Amino acid sequence: MGRIIFYEDRNFQGRSYECMSDCADFSSYMSRCHSCRIESGCWMMYDRPNYMGNQYFFRRGDYADYMPMFGMNDCIRSCRMIPMHRGSFRMRIYERENFMGQMYEMMDDCDNIMDRYRMSRCQSCHVMDGHWLMYEQPHYRGRMWYFRPGEYRSFSNMGGMRFMSMRRINDSYF
Repeated sequence: MGRIIFYEDRNFQGRSYECMSDCADFSSYMSRCHSCRIESGCWMMYDRPNYMGNQYFFRRGDYADYMPMFGMNDCIRSCRMIPMHRGSFRMRIYERENFMGQMYEMMDDCDNIMDRYRMSRCQSCHVMDGHWLMYEQPHYRGRMWYFRPGEYRSFSNMGGMRFMSMRRINDSYF
């Protein structure tokens, strides 16, 4: 169970909104969000409503002024709680869309798919177990995207993201 409190202004000032589950749009609760306090759980935050736009991973802690910390241009507009996963992690990554080309099965973090698999690009994946963060650059840098169990046939509809590193969201984050 996750719990987060959003504040309109920096340093936990202004109106607040408490959230314990996914929220597709904050606009009916507050006009903006510039700080938050995460009391439990891990969350993906989005700078647009309906889980759109850039994604940011937050875990338990106080974020008095998160925008410069994450290099954000706009404030949070929606959020999704990441459920805790206990057990194995498993994902298949594919070189091309629609599960074509080279395929590798992963069960742990990978800081650079080029070094590990000699794979220059990852264009689709199938997440069988666990929750994962995928990054556009090696060593878990750059923009990220959250993947929960399911089939992802094409990354071209995700703003042309090209994923180069992957990390499991495990209990060390909670």
